[in-house]
Amino acid sequence: MIAVKICGLTNLQDARWAWQSGANLLGFVFVPSSPRYVPPAEAARIIRALNAEDCPLRFVGVFADAPREMVQRVMRECALHLAQLHGHELPSYARAIGSEVIVARRVREGFSWAELAPYAAWAYLLDSSTPGQLGGTGQSWRWDLLPKDGRPFPRIMVAGGLRPENVQEAIRQVRPWGVDVSSGVEACPGQKDPSRVRRFIEMVREEEQR
Repeated sequence: MIAVKICGLTNLQDARWAWQSGANLLGFVFVPSSPRYVPPAEAARIIRALNAEDCPLRFVGVFADAPREMVQRVMRECALHLAQLHGHELPSYARAIGSEVIVARRVREGFSWAELAPYAAWAYLLDSSTPGQLGGTGQSWRWDLLPKDGRPFPRIMVAGGLRPENVQEAIRQVRPWGVDVSSGVEACPGQKDPSRVRRFIEMVREEEQR
C-alpha cells in the first residue's frame, strides 16, 4: 500500500479528518517561518487528543536546520514518532537525533541517489527545488529527473506540488513508497479542505489498484 502523509496540520479537526479519510502519516511543521507552523504545545495537544481516540497513525515533526536539542525536546514533548529533516542537516546530525528520521531533499538536475546513502534514514522525501523556500510551495517538479536505475532505498516518498489532479501521474512516474501533500489539499495555508483531502487519498488508492 502506498503511504499517504498529510502534512502542515495545525488543528485537531484537520488531523482527525486526515486520519479518518485513510492517511498513514500526519505531519506537523515546526519551522517558524512557515505559514503552516504549529507551536509545539498545540501539536502536543492535538496528538494527545488523537491518541485518546486510539489513532494508530505515526506522527511526524518537520524541522529545518533547528538546534538538535530543540528537535529532541519537541519530539519528546509532542510524542512524535519521526523527525523529518528539511534543511541542510548532515548525516551525523541525523544520527544524533535519537529518533527515526525522514530526510528531505530537493531534486534538481544532476540529482544522485549516492548523496542520500550516508543518512541511513527511515525514509527519504524528494521535494521540488524552489530557491529560498524549503517546501510547501505547491510547485511540482520534473519527476523524470530521478535516476531510473539503482534506487537503493525501500522507502522513497515524493512531495512537491502534489494534488488530487496529478498524484496518480506522480505515482506512475516515480513508483514511490509514499506521497506527501500539504498545500495541494488546503483551503488556505494551514487549513485543509476536507473534500480535497478525501479526494487525494481516493486517487492514491485508485492508482495503486491499477
